[in-house]
Formats: sequence, C-alpha cells, structure tokens
Amino acid sequence: MNRFLRYLVLFGGALLFVFPFYYMLISSLQKEPDTTLKGAFPTGGFTLDNYTAIDDRVDLGQSLVNSGIFTGGVLLGTVVFGVLAGYALARLHYRGRGTLFAVMLLVQTIPFQLLIIPIYVMIVRTYGLADSYLGMIVPFAINSTAVFLFRQFFLQLPEELFAAARLDGASELRILWSVALPLVRPAVLTAILLTFIGPWNEFLWPFLVTKDADMQPLAVSLANYISNVAGRAANPYGAILAGAVVLSVPAVALFVAFQKHFTASDLGSGVKG
Repeated sequence: MNRFLRYLVLFGGALLFVFPFYYMLISSLQKEPDTTLKGAFPTGGFTLDNYTAIDDRVDLGQSLVNSGIFTGGVLLGTVVFGVLAGYALARLHYRGRGTLFAVMLLVQTIPFQLLIIPIYVMIVRTYGLADSYLGMIVPFAINSTAVFLFRQFFLQLPEELFAAARLDGASELRILWSVALPLVRPAVLTAILLTFIGPWNEFLWPFLVTKDADMQPLAVSLANYISNVAGRAANPYGAILAGAVVLSVPAVALFVAFQKHFTASDLGSGVKG
C-alpha cells in the first residue's frame, strides 16, 4: 500500500511538471485563442498557422542558429576552462591554492547584473565586440560553478593514478588528458546540461550587445516579437506560445537524452583491488 501511494504521488508530481509543456504545445496548435481550462483539452482544429505567423516576422532558423552558436561557444569555454581550472585547484600543489578557491566561491555570490555595466563598456567600447558572437560569448566563457564541479570530481580520483602517471614521466597536461578526463566524463556531461539552459534562455546580455536582428538569438527575437508585433497577429497568444515551443524543445530534448548520465561514473575502474 505504501509503495502504491508513493508511486501515486510521484505520478501526480510528474503530471504537474509535464502539464505546462503540454498546455504550451496544445495552445500553440490552436487556430483560435482559448485561455479557459477547456482550451487545454481541445477536440480538433489544430493548425500550424501560429508557427507560420511568427516565422514570417522572426527568422526562426537564423535565430536558432544564433542561439546555437552562442550556447555552443559558452559550453566550449565552460568545459575547457572548467577542466583546466578544476584540475589545477584539485591536483596541483602551489602556494595560495586555498585562497584562490575561496575567491572563486566568493565570485559565485556576485550577481551578473551588478557587473553588467563595466562588462558592457569593456566588451563594446574597449574591444568593439558589439553585434558579434564573441561579444555575446566572452562574459559567460568561464563558469565558476563548473570549475567547482570539476574540482570536486578530480578530488575523488585515486591519488595512485596520478602518482603512477608521474613515475612514467607524463606531464600534467598528459595526465589530465589521458588519465583524469576519461574518468570524469559524467562531470563533463553534467556541466554541459547545467550550463546549457543559461545561455540558451539568456536575454539581457545578448539584447544589450546585439542591435542587428540577424545576430540576435531566439530569446531576444521572441521578446522583440512580443513587444512589437504579437498584438497584431491573428492569434497572438498562440503565436507567442509557438515561439516558446521552438525555444524550449532543444533544451527539453537535451535533458531527456542525457539525464541518465547524471549519476553514471567509472571513478573506481582505474584501480585494482
């Protein structure tokens, strides 16, 4: 009986979680707006007109490409710099390592919005990176949370692996690439999944540094559409939700495809006994 109740509660929680996505998808396919509860359970009249309407005003393909490049660049920087910094904080011994780690933790308490004005001046005016992918990516290329995550994973690795590699004459970069990195692949996937949603949905920074519509990611393009065009659409409610579906599908698909790797780990496979 307790097991049945447990599964019943879990099933109810799953329904509550899935329902907003279901409602968003169903509403985006309706020809006429219906914000009542009955609108969540339509019996017919599905159409792709809402997607066509928003695509006529917003180049969804180009916006998706921009979002992909922006997010991909941030993920690449997060993994590369996170792995290097995490390994240095976990496995290299030097004076001030503990202080450096404490400073890194302190950085996580500073909101990005507090630094946005000096970063904007530096990126746009000093380096002239307005309306460029690099200008969007650079402020997010180093993620202190990812550094912390990789450090914790590297600390879990057996010291014997590193000692044996150093006895064989391997350099630190060689040890990192051939010994440590293959054993922390779950950390890499976790860092990618946790980081992905941030730049993919990021609005404020790309909005500030991109004035050219052809360079704006999808989140910014949709916000401009809602502010300037949606009110004149035949079904503005459905068109907005159609854009939200396009924005959310890649994120949901990525999490569904790789969620099983969150807990996968082979940390003990490199040591006998």
